[in-house]
Formats: sequence, structure tokens, C-alpha cells
Amino acid sequence: MQAAGEFEIIGRYFAGQRIAHRETELGIGDDCAVLKFVAETRLALTTDTLVAGVHFFSDADPERLGHKALAVNLSDLAAMGARPQWALLALTLPESDSEWLSAFARGFFRLAERYGVQLIGGDTTRGPLAVTVQALGMLAGNTAIARSGARPGDSVYVTGSLGLAGLGLKLKQGTAKAWDRAALDKLETPEPRVGFGLRLHEFATACIDISDGLAADLGHILEQSGVAAEVDCELLPLSPTVRGYLADTGDWDLPLSAGDDYELCFTAPPGADQAIRRAAEATGVPVSRIGTILPGSGLSLQRAGRPFSLSRPGYLHFSAGEA
Repeated sequence: MQAAGEFEIIGRYFAGQRIAHRETELGIGDDCAVLKFVAETRLALTTDTLVAGVHFFSDADPERLGHKALAVNLSDLAAMGARPQWALLALTLPESDSEWLSAFARGFFRLAERYGVQLIGGDTTRGPLAVTVQALGMLAGNTAIARSGARPGDSVYVTGSLGLAGLGLKLKQGTAKAWDRAALDKLETPEPRVGFGLRLHEFATACIDISDGLAADLGHILEQSGVAAEVDCELLPLSPTVRGYLADTGDWDLPLSAGDDYELCFTAPPGADQAIRRAAEATGVPVSRIGTILPGSGLSLQRAGRPFSLSRPGYLHFSAGEA
């Protein structure tokens, strides 16, 4: 069977989506997509690249990879309080494998249809396996939730639980003994907190999605806002499997530094508890208060009433320790 060319790949696997937003004037099929808006419309734009051997295993299930490639971008939009609308997809492929492409498209579009995301363009080329997605969203209430709004007296919150994706990676690498399918699912098919993100403008002063580990990503909020924070490790939301891993190993770097959680870390002022609780109940997303914003700079960790230090802050691209 002859390998499919670029335009055949686009037409066969990516051009038949049912979602079409009214603002889309031109989508797939031209040199550029064209969007039209009314005045005062605000867009949030983000892009992420996943590279085989760096962000995912080379033999990764393509359907789950299609899901994750879009999910990590939807997580960024959620952190800004934006409603996902469009995406562009660039695929670098060693070869045009029809089974791989069908599965990848299936995972990508299943998540896209859940959140009303229209694929409006992209690119395909030959080379080492890599996936780049750019996602665009409309800002709820015309207000972006930036990283720079945290103030002393605010509380620090996180959605969901921490460390499960990191444990999933350890399971894949064969460096952890515990087995939990949920850990692999969290690593390979993260659930972006889109619905909760759309409620952030009701109470959040700052927000970031947790992709490189809680300590590192909360650190970005602290740096951008010019504040400090104290986090109580005993308040971290952890699954029973992660708690069991910690009991066996004492490896607190896992929930604090491991990447790929794709939960939201946000700050909110005193008196916001009720609004946060309503948002959590309405979206079915667990939320936990884990610390406090303080004057100064830097992140302080407490465990069992004592100061606690990490051996590594989180994932860093181009660092000496990168695999």
C-alpha cells in the first residue's frame, strides 16, 4: 500500500470534523484559517509540543497520545479562565502509518468534541515523531486569570489530587512497585479542568496549571506576583495509592515536583470559600486549600509542623538532568 501524502493525510484523518463555530470564516483547506469576531472579543492562545522520548514513550498508544496532545493545551486555557474553541495541529511523523493516524485522530477528536473544539488547520511533515498543538479560547467575562494577581492573605488551592501522574511515570519506567491503572490514566490521558476554569473569574486572583510540578508552577505565581507562600504538605490532596507510595518510600518529591498532573493551582482572597465550594460542586471537581500567600518571596514547605525542603523543584527543559 502506497504511503499517504500530506494532503491525503489531512483530508482522510483531520478534515471531516463536525464542530464548526460561527466565528470560523475559513478553516482547514487554505493557507491560513480566518476567524471573525465582534468588537472587544478577547482570545487566549497557547501552544505545546510533545516529543517522542522526551514527553512520551516512543511506543505510546496513539489514541491516548491524541487525547493528551489536546488535553495539555486545554489545561492551559482552563488556567486562564478561557472557553476552548479552536485548535491547530502540527504532526511530524517518521512515516504515514494509517492505523497510527486513525487512532491518534480518534483520541484527539473524542476530546475535542467533548469541549467543542474545532480543528481549523495545521501541518504535517516527515521526521522524528513530535506533536504540536495550538489552542485558542474565548475569555469568560473578558477577563484573563493571570499568574500575577496573588496578594498576601490569599489562600492557595489545588484541584484534584497530586502525584498520580508522576507515579504513573515511575510505573512505566519500572521504578515503582505499586500498581494502579488510574496512575497510568492520569499520565497518559489527563483530564483538563475546563469547566472549573470557566468559574475562576468568580473568585481567583491568580492561577496556573500544574504541568511541571506543584512547587515549580506555584513558584511561577509567586515570582510573577511578587509574593511568598507557605504550603502545608499534610494538606496536599493525595490518592490512596500515592499515600501508600509515600509511606513506603518517604519520597515527598513525587507529589510536589512530579509533572503531568494538569490540575489547577490558584489563589483566592479571604471570604471566597463559598464561591469556590459552589464551583467545585457544580463541576464535580475536588478542590483543596493547601497554603497561604505571604509578603516576601519564595516558597516555604511545612510538614508535621517543621520546615521541609525538596531535592528537586520540578521538571526543567534543557536542564542537565533531563532524560
